[in-house]
Amino acid sequence: MSFSNHPQTPNDYGQTSPDPAVKRSNGLAVAALVLGVAAILLFWTVFGGIVLGLLAVIFGIIGARKARGGRAPHGMMSIIGAVLGALGLIASVVIIAIGASILNSEEFKNFDDCVKQAETQSEREACENDFNQEVDN
Repeated sequence: MSFSNHPQTPNDYGQTSPDPAVKRSNGLAVAALVLGVAAILLFWTVFGGIVLGLLAVIFGIIGARKARGGRAPHGMMSIIGAVLGALGLIASVVIIAIGASILNSEEFKNFDDCVKQAETQSEREACENDFNQEVDN
C-alpha cells in the first residue's frame, strides 16, 4: 500500500539542501530575550541582575548586528532582549549601591555595635528603636 501516486526515487530520501528562501533562526535573539526577561525578574540578586543582564546585552547586540547584516532574522527581538538586560543590569547596580551605602553609614555602624554589646532581647529592641530614630532624623 503506497501513500503517493508516483514511485519513490533515491533523491526523495536524502534531501539535505536547505531551501534558499528560508532564513535561519537567530538563536542569539531568543537567548537575549530570555536572559533579559530573567534579568528583569531577578534584578534584586547579583546573579540575576548583573550576570544575566550583561549576557542579555551582549547577546542582544550580537544578534541585532547579525540581523542588520541580513544573516539572521528577529532583529527587534535582539534589541528588546538587550534593553531588558540593560534595565535589569542598571536596577541591580542601583540596589547594590543602596545596600552598600546603608551598610557603610554611621547609623548602621552604631546599630551593629549596639547589637553586639546587647545581652538581652530588650536591649536589642532598644538598639532597633535607636536605629529607627537615627534614620528618621
